Amino acid sequence: MHPPITGRCLCGAIAYTADDPPLWQMHCHCDSCRRATGSAFASFFGLADGTWRWSRGTPATYRSSPDVDRLFCPRCGTPLAYRSTRFPGETHLYAGTLDRPGTYRPTAHVHFAEAQSWADLHDGLPRHDTASGG
Repeated sequence: MHPPITGRCLCGAIAYTADDPPLWQMHCHCDSCRRATGSAFASFFGLADGTWRWSRGTPATYRSSPDVDRLFCPRCGTPLAYRSTRFPGETHLYAGTLDRPGTYRPTAHVHFAEAQSWADLHDGLPRHDTASGG
């Protein structure tokens, strides 16, 4: 992905703009991400804080565990971002919110030990059982 990177929620109330390329791009298969998105896995890209901004609106925050905040549109419910003390200085945005989702290029799957058997993936990407493997 090349800047500017832009995205928004379903209703358009919340939007973001990034001025730098992502730090990384990956699919997460953990139980929490699956439940937060209602999907087989969540596709994220990481941005360094200070290189992106909310360009419209302010998301709501749900603290899903003591060290994790999940940001979403308070109007339409679209999941927008993930923040954790495990990843200081970065925010993980959902690739499904991109204005140009075709530019997303994941490089790995993380928490693959929790992947659903019915999500039959043959993309050839590396598979790691934890988030630190990528």
